Amino acid sequence: MSANHGLTVPLYRLAHSRTGDKGNRSNISVIAWSPELWEVLVEQVTEDAVARQFTPRRPRAVTRYLLPHLHAMNFVIEDVLDGGVNDSLNLDSHGKALSFLLLDLPVEVPESLRGHLAGPP
Repeated sequence: MSANHGLTVPLYRLAHSRTGDKGNRSNISVIAWSPELWEVLVEQVTEDAVARQFTPRRPRAVTRYLLPHLHAMNFVIEDVLDGGVNDSLNLDSHGKALSFLLLDLPVEVPESLRGHLAGPP
C-alpha cells in the first residue's frame, strides 16, 4: 500500500493475542482491537502470511479458523514447539512467546482506519 493510501504497522496495532499449546502444536488467537479492523485482518493475516512469519520455526502446516462474531481468528500451527513441552529443551516449551512473533507481522492499513489502531499515532 502506498504512503498516500495508508500505512504499514505491526499487527499488534490492530489486534491482541493469546497463545496455547497441545503437544508440538501452537494455538494462537488474534482478536481485533476494533470491529472496524476485522476486514483488514481477514485479508492480510492469512495462513500463508503466518507461515512466512514463522519460517524460522519451520511449521509443517498453518490452519486459520475465523470467528467473525468475535472479530477474532485462531491459528493452529503444527510442529513449531521443538517437540512440545515434554520433548523440548527450549526455554519457552509452551510457546507462550510465539504470539509476539505473530504480532510483529506487518499489516497495511488504510488511512481511514488510523483512528482505530492501538498505540501512539
